[in-house]
Amino acid sequence: MENRFKLFTVLTSKVNRCIRKIKAEEMAEFDLKSTHVSCLYYLYEEAGLTAKELCDICDEDKAAVSRAIDYLETNGYLTCDSKTIKRYKTPIMLTEKGLNVARKVNEKVNRILNEASVGLSEENRVVFYKSLALISENLEKICDK
Repeated sequence: MENRFKLFTVLTSKVNRCIRKIKAEEMAEFDLKSTHVSCLYYLYEEAGLTAKELCDICDEDKAAVSRAIDYLETNGYLTCDSKTIKRYKTPIMLTEKGLNVARKVNEKVNRILNEASVGLSEENRVVFYKSLALISENLEKICDK
């Protein structure tokens, strides 16, 4: 049992640490942080998401996404055509600059995912993600108790 605990906690920590390091290194050229990357990635995949939808899909809190949107808008990556101060339900669109950077971000993400999956068959990858999702759901249930 100890080995199982150690494997689970150490390996998930290593994966998380590597993801943070890769995001920081790969996105330094764009001067982007983790939440910025997630917003650009998902807006590129599905144009016109709202801040609320970005919060849900990125699994980030409202404040973090709001700060990311403000940063990206201020720096010309996206636009939000809301006439009101409360823009939480207004679709957000990538600008030309945002589209160009998001395309590069997505290429990097896909390259890294492919490299991280080397040696894994498609069947094993599907089982892995299904198992990881189940573990995540189970841990969330435990946390919500």
